[in-house]
Amino acid sequence: MRQWMEKCTVAVSTDYTGIGVSVMTGLRRALRDKDIEYRVVKNRLAHLAADAANRPGFKEIISGPTGLAIGYGEPTDPAKTLSEYIRANRLRIEIRGGILGDRALSAEQVRSLALLPSREEMVARLMGQLNAPAAGLVRVLNGPIAGLARVLQRHVENSEQAVGAE
Repeated sequence: MRQWMEKCTVAVSTDYTGIGVSVMTGLRRALRDKDIEYRVVKNRLAHLAADAANRPGFKEIISGPTGLAIGYGEPTDPAKTLSEYIRANRLRIEIRGGILGDRALSAEQVRSLALLPSREEMVARLMGQLNAPAAGLVRVLNGPIAGLARVLQRHVENSEQAVGAE
């Protein structure tokens, strides 16, 4: 337990009370698809592991029947995946809080984290915003040239009509 507390980048604490084995298996499978572990922890052992890992924030989010969704990569994945699974299956799993780096998060902050776009979405948005001024400049610079080309084309067409009329 100490090792995964040391290595994880994000953890989300849940109260799993009243959840059957089949639902728990489905939840674990959905989380595993995103490289997230879901562990049911004993509070006393988790508090000892948090002290050994020098991660006191874990002690703040562990109380009562606790299941931890532990992520090692993208910080939004555990919160998003848990929230989506709970909503899609209408479960009564309560999100209690979370850990992001060394900082403890409230349940509301975890819900806000779940609403954030993923890293890939943010990069795509940034690239679109960086590309927009260049695309606009190309359209502005292309406008006069395109207008000149249309005027010249009309002139050629009128000249051909005049020659054809003779």
